[in-house]
Amino acid sequence: MYLAILQPVLIPDLHDIALMKAAETVVIQDSEIWSRKGRTHRAVIRTPEGTDYLNVPVVSGDKKKEIRQVRINQSENWVDPILRSLKFNYSNSVYYDFYEPEIASIFHDGKDFEYLIRFSDHLKSRVFEFLEINDEIKAEFLLSSEMEAYDSDPDRLQEHLEAKQYYQEHDARHYQRQGKNKSEIPFSHPEYRQHFDGFEPYCCVLDLLFQYGPESFRVIDKV
Repeated sequence: MYLAILQPVLIPDLHDIALMKAAETVVIQDSEIWSRKGRTHRAVIRTPEGTDYLNVPVVSGDKKKEIRQVRINQSENWVDPILRSLKFNYSNSVYYDFYEPEIASIFHDGKDFEYLIRFSDHLKSRVFEFLEINDEIKAEFLLSSEMEAYDSDPDRLQEHLEAKQYYQEHDARHYQRQGKNKSEIPFSHPEYRQHFDGFEPYCCVLDLLFQYGPESFRVIDKV
């Protein structure tokens, strides 16, 4: 069995998708302590200068809690700044006008969510629908908080689940405990036409969706 060990993210990137496609089981570490350095509350987007983050604010008192217990700070107007950032950076993308109403609606839905992980799961599900990749991901998804065999040590978790190999997030050493026995998938980030000169890898998949729309599969098939 091939295992991927991931923390919840606001919006996945292509490396996340590659891990999900490569694994038979994906453990989502919702019981780990939240970290501001993680991607549970933020997502990378393309900008004229390089990259920047979309950010969802969290309740200050929740920052030392488990990820599944962290709440969105709904006292802030966080939706409008995100939508303004998307418009400023993506309005010239080929499919921005086509998807913008749907994406805006999903972020407005976020105002009705108490817990960050519930909103990020909703957001991921809808974006994956637009990308038409749900059928390509065959893995079983497990929440660490619901697993009797869960261990925060990736090597011991591999042993408990009798996994042949396991993978972890890209460049996650600052917020995800790294295992000694982890494997690396043969991943080379595909370059695609972005709406600014040059190419910046590891943007969230909204970057691909706004630029390629229904043709996004041509890039996703390469991961």
